[in-house]
Amino acid sequence: MFDTILYEIENGRARITLNRPDKLNAMSLKMQAELSEALWDADARTDVHCAIMRGAGRAFTAGYDLAGGDSVPISRLQAENPDAPYRGYRSVDDDIWQLERAQRYRMTAFDMHKPVIAQVHGHCKAGGTDLALLCDIVIVAEDAEIGFPAGRDLGALPNQFWLHNLGPQWTKRLLLTGDTISGQQAAEIGFALKAVPADLLEAEVEGLADRFALIDPDILAANKRAVNMGLELMGARTLQRYAVENDARGHQAKSARAFVKRAGEVGLKQALKDRDAPFGDSRVNVRGPERRDENGNLIDPED
Repeated sequence: MFDTILYEIENGRARITLNRPDKLNAMSLKMQAELSEALWDADARTDVHCAIMRGAGRAFTAGYDLAGGDSVPISRLQAENPDAPYRGYRSVDDDIWQLERAQRYRMTAFDMHKPVIAQVHGHCKAGGTDLALLCDIVIVAEDAEIGFPAGRDLGALPNQFWLHNLGPQWTKRLLLTGDTISGQQAAEIGFALKAVPADLLEAEVEGLADRFALIDPDILAANKRAVNMGLELMGARTLQRYAVENDARGHQAKSARAFVKRAGEVGLKQALKDRDAPFGDSRVNVRGPERRDENGNLIDPED
């Protein structure tokens, strides 16, 4: 049915699995479009009470596919007229338009009526954090790695739900440095509802889905939408619109242009390695002091 995700319905839930494990489930535009389509289908099904979003292999997702990945026509008409002068990425407004297009795919998790649970393990980086925080409940493995390292040089976040979940100080601490936290730390500061041992993650998520399956889907929808309306009254949707424009602004930074040039010269993997090297292990201590060695690695990191 899909090329980049797996979609199954069982026992009152839809399971949607990001399925590019060889790429750590890097999110191409096609994956985001397929994810949106599957979520809307689950929302329309009367036998579905909730959706579970998870990743195949070693990661939830390592983020957006910076290598390009699969493209998606803007419309059926574009597919039938591939040589027509459609938007690309030539101007700042083109960039904003394309970012808004992708954001609409991701916002499905927030906009749909039924609850969505993010089942997060392994890497949850950059766009993976955008995707997780658009879900209604995030449950993480204790040893998951969570952060937005692309904020170090490539731009800003094209979705911004960190603020509503973590508050301004932790949001700034993590986004202004691109540093990472563990799943256990993520639960402590509000990124996730809770963290559990990795071997218990699936059972924890499925157990919550079992409880949702006991509730009339219309009641689930009424309660979800009341909470989300509260977020919208606090400016959540306006902030998402601003986020893409702000990301386009970040794309104009010298560091962003330099990264693109460097990636073209040495390859994406090496460019990422060069960018992150000065930050050492990129880890954060949530509770205690942060003392680092000469390589930028934490001394006495939290367990």
